[in-house]
Amino acid sequence: MPIGTWHAWLGTYVGIVHVTMAALPVALLVVGALARWRRASGSPAAWAWRASAAEVGLVYGTLPWVWLTMLPGSEAGEVSGRVSLVPLRDLATMPAFQVVGNLLVLAALGFLGPVRFASLASLRRVLVLAATSSALIETAQYVLRLDRVSSVDDVLLNTAGAGLAALASRRWWRRRQPPGTRFACAPTTGPGAGGSWPTERSWS
Repeated sequence: MPIGTWHAWLGTYVGIVHVTMAALPVALLVVGALARWRRASGSPAAWAWRASAAEVGLVYGTLPWVWLTMLPGSEAGEVSGRVSLVPLRDLATMPAFQVVGNLLVLAALGFLGPVRFASLASLRRVLVLAATSSALIETAQYVLRLDRVSSVDDVLLNTAGAGLAALASRRWWRRRQPPGTRFACAPTTGPGAGGSWPTERSWS
């Protein structure tokens, strides 16, 4: 495939949108495959599908946005990185579509992270993870000289978007199981009886 064609698909906003849409059937197949694997491993059907959908959705809903933020400008590699460290200064002149885009960059992480991982079932932890991730993105833009402005307002918006998404999914957050509630088998009719039934387990 000619280099120009690769760039059209992987190096432009429109191309990335098309690739993301084309990848949706693949993502759904991966969800199904993961869920079947979990079911074969003994996980309950509900958790198998929930965990698999959350994992794939987290990647599918985050990677394209991060990819977009890392697209180089027209003078990438020729100009030094630019930094804006004054909070809300860029936000005052930022177009609405850019504000919305920044809110969505880590929204999937905020929405699905606590659904899948009990360790993220805390708004504070989601905010810390989102802020750290966003800061790393902005640092990479600066270090790689992508002809983009590394702005503290981008970090604030990315973090706010993740936090709002986390609040929206709060009713589905995964809760920590009490210690010792691992998978166990109990006799069906009495001591030593054949057969067993599963009790509560902290599924992974």
